[in-house]
Amino acid sequence: MNNKIIKIIFIVSIFSFFISNCLAAENEFGIVNAWYNNEPATVEGINLKINEPFTVKATIESEIDGHISVRLYEPGVTNAYEIIEGPSEIDEFIDNMDITSGWKTTYSWKIKPNGDWIDGNAPINLFVQFNKAHDDVRMVDFTITNPYILDEQYSGSTPKPTPDPKSTDQPPSSEGLPGFGVVVALMGVTAVVLITKRD
Repeated sequence: MNNKIIKIIFIVSIFSFFISNCLAAENEFGIVNAWYNNEPATVEGINLKINEPFTVKATIESEIDGHISVRLYEPGVTNAYEIIEGPSEIDEFIDNMDITSGWKTTYSWKIKPNGDWIDGNAPINLFVQFNKAHDDVRMVDFTITNPYILDEQYSGSTPKPTPDPKSTDQPPSSEGLPGFGVVVALMGVTAVVLITKRD
């Protein structure tokens, strides 16, 4: 009986680690991680006021020799944000040419809602394209965060997002490995059931 409990605790611990630390989009060409204010993507349930600053960050790691292009973008029609500081504007590509396998870098943007879109959700997505050769391409595309933008002006100096119970207006885009944490959790539950039945 004790062995069964130890196995279950061990498996749950491993899968909890994966869910909290490996919400990355990944393919055979590279790995992409992203954060909203240091929370792993995709972050939901956030309220932002107009001009309220926040940070998004992305780490890209290459497993190929080739080229990598990175683009932070808004999937909506109205541009809801402006970049305060960062390596690119929204919807502008950052091109990394002739990189080698093992290359890794981190980009960080400080962003704020500009007031052109209010009373609704405005996702921010990350697109990464890995080019091993001209016709050998892999892509990752996912939502970093999907905040609800309030019709209120921000007056503070430190971003303090609050949970938003009505953040269901626009679902985030979901290419790459969407719902990876859910898949891992289901695998963990399956493993626990199989071990329990075997013992």
